Amino acid sequence: MTTWQITRVVAGAFVLVSLALGAPASPLFLSPWWLALAAFVGANLLQSGLTRWCLMERLLRRLGLRPGA
Repeated sequence: MTTWQITRVVAGAFVLVSLALGAPASPLFLSPWWLALAAFVGANLLQSGLTRWCLMERLLRRLGLRPGA
C-alpha cells in the first residue's frame, strides 16, 4: 500500500471508531466527546485536500513507505 492509501484507511477507521464510541444510539457509546475525534479527522482531511500537505503522509514517507502516485 502507498502512503496516501494508508492515510485514508486510518482516517476512515478513526471516523468509524469515534462515531461508534460517541453516538448515543451506538451500543459501544462511551461519551459524546469522542465525536470531537471525527471532527478533527474531517478538518485535517479538508486541510489536506486544500493545501496538498498531510502530516501523516509525510511521517509515513520518513518511515520508508512508498509514496502515492
